[in-house]
Amino acid sequence: MADGLSVDARLRALEARWHAEIPISAVMGIRVLGFDGAELTTAAPLARNVNVHGTAFAGSQFSVASLCGWGQIWLQLAARDWAGSIVFVGGDIRCLVPVDADMEARCQWTASAEAAFAALEREYRARVLLDVELTVAGQVAASFSGEYAIRRQREPSPQ
Repeated sequence: MADGLSVDARLRALEARWHAEIPISAVMGIRVLGFDGAELTTAAPLARNVNVHGTAFAGSQFSVASLCGWGQIWLQLAARDWAGSIVFVGGDIRCLVPVDADMEARCQWTASAEAAFAALEREYRARVLLDVELTVAGQVAASFSGEYAIRRQREPSPQ
């Protein structure tokens, strides 16, 4: 990453930030599993997100997915050594099958997201649309689409 941190250190920093600034994420047990520069994978245990039916609460699935998308953007900002704020604007989730075990979320960086970052470089603000798949034991259990507003911090003027 551009800031000199290893990928593992950056992933630990992302998870620590979530747990400190969004305390419910720690209660939900959301963890960052991996990032290869294009795909972010996160996870959450069923036991901390269970509903009255013994499956994952849909609100938990939505939260895990929306944070996965937010984390993808945060990591892409870090890769460019950019500071900024990321705001989740809205999203939709389609729960396809009951989540009856620990869940994983995967968010792939797309060409359209990269194009939005090109605008972010010029205009210091952009909107990014990202899709996240929630899986259980390798099977797609939910499909999420989210929109994020980003405002990049301007660099100080040279003196």
